[in-house]
Amino acid sequence: MMTAQSLQQLSIKEYVELEQSTQTKYEYHNGEVFALAGGTINHSLLCGSIYGELRHQLKAKNKDCLAFTSEMKLNIAHSKSYVYPDAMVVCGEYKIGADYKHAITNPVLIVEVLSKSSADYDRGDKFYKYRTIDSFQEYLLIEQDKPQVELFYRKKDAHTWQIDRFEGLDAVFPLQSLSIEISMNALYDKVKFAKDDVA
Repeated sequence: MMTAQSLQQLSIKEYVELEQSTQTKYEYHNGEVFALAGGTINHSLLCGSIYGELRHQLKAKNKDCLAFTSEMKLNIAHSKSYVYPDAMVVCGEYKIGADYKHAITNPVLIVEVLSKSSADYDRGDKFYKYRTIDSFQEYLLIEQDKPQVELFYRKKDAHTWQIDRFEGLDAVFPLQSLSIEISMNALYDKVKFAKDDVA
């Protein structure tokens, strides 16, 4: 989640120095930086759950893939952006950008946990930026107020996307890019919903 206030135009070096000096995460978009706001308890639980599920299943299937938490930056070269997805997976060797060595450039899967303030951005402009990444195949959007996920999978023609929605704690959803499945019950373990939101 980003705060609405933008700071002055910064170089990538100045952006990195800003994060280090303030101990605050910022998204960077072609010189503009935006502070990231803190998340809810549900957001934190879901970020931990999806990373844990990804890491466990990739290891169990002996996949040559790495799962990353929201501490890892993603460099989107096309838009000159640095962002912090809630989780990512890279298969094979991870690659880094030309301007900053602590950001990866080649995720296969990107995960975002939605909030009321970020949902439109995650589905819209941010997804547009993500789609410029050649390696990017699958996008997982996780609702934090009800057991529901949306999956966007890039088809082989590279221009069209398959969209699926999974609802309810009994559901199981596939991640086609990784050939694994995740149960909603495991993903939403310990997450508390308002009674009216539970499917």
